[in-house]
Amino acid sequence: MSITPEEIEFAKDLFSDLGPLTTRKMMGGLCLYLDGTIFSMVHPDLGIMIKGAGTFQEELDEMGLTRWTYQRDKAPKPTAMPYWILPGSALDDPEEACDLACRALAHL
Repeated sequence: MSITPEEIEFAKDLFSDLGPLTTRKMMGGLCLYLDGTIFSMVHPDLGIMIKGAGTFQEELDEMGLTRWTYQRDKAPKPTAMPYWILPGSALDDPEEACDLACRALAHL
């Protein structure tokens, strides 16, 4: 499954208050960048995710957000990626989404 043009436009609109964004297709989805720094990803199955680094990872866990994990072949446990699924409230509120993006960027 691939990212649709509508999903790309939605994600760019959601974070448009951050400033000019660039995108790049990778990791099976679409990565969003601000000033060359990746802060979010659109996954074809999981939707829009925010990148976590440093202590911001703990904050995202405390917020109860779901971390992206996947099972590698023959691995004893799932592999965790540094991305958390945006809460539904942030998908409906660009201010909340941009606040999370700014917090993510501050830790990258």
